[in-house]
Amino acid sequence: MKDFSQLEEVIGVKFKDINFLKQAVVHRSYINEHPDFELKHNERLEFLGDAVLEIIVTETLFHDYSDTPEGDLTNWRASLVNYKMLATVANELGIEKYLYLSKGESKDNNSKARQYILANAMEAIIGAIYLDQGVKPAKKFVKTFILSKLDNILTNKLYLDPKSKFQEKAQELYGATPYYKVLSESGPDHAKNFVVGLYLNEEQISQGEGTSKQEAQVAAAAEGLVNKNW
Repeated sequence: MKDFSQLEEVIGVKFKDINFLKQAVVHRSYINEHPDFELKHNERLEFLGDAVLEIIVTETLFHDYSDTPEGDLTNWRASLVNYKMLATVANELGIEKYLYLSKGESKDNNSKARQYILANAMEAIIGAIYLDQGVKPAKKFVKTFILSKLDNILTNKLYLDPKSKFQEKAQELYGATPYYKVLSESGPDHAKNFVVGLYLNEEQISQGEGTSKQEAQVAAAAEGLVNKNW
């Protein structure tokens, strides 16, 4: 049995109806294996929580950064509510051990899919808090565990995507604009794999793979930032 009182303690919310919290961590795959389970999967709560998270983050940025242009606020918000950030927060809170997953999903614990499952569970938990407690506790949760990441995001310019960040650094330090070359592509049309090289002043800095040229370029830029220690 999972002890949800421990999770309540971690997230700082005492639920009136613990089933809201419990349902927030039930993945569809578990219901497929256990159709008689007492609760439904978390996708409706995720749908609600996504909207609650978006409005709380948007409202906070709007009021706290009144002189910041809309374009910058959009990038900041995206960096706070994307699946990687939400999965990171979920890991910090230890959400994974509370997930209800199928046997297959339980084994696949290092995949990108698991990160999406954790991110979705975070949104569902926010939806659960909103339903059970109202907007104020939901806002407190978002501010405590998600908006608290903003200082680090701004300090390290994490709101810039890897391509933008690499280009900004390259122009600042080298006065040059990086460019990308497709090094290889393989696979059938419906399942292509691209390998792209990132170059600066004719020197190859890194390479990245992806199922599209854009995805491979982003991967190359991310690797380039690591290689350059930027």
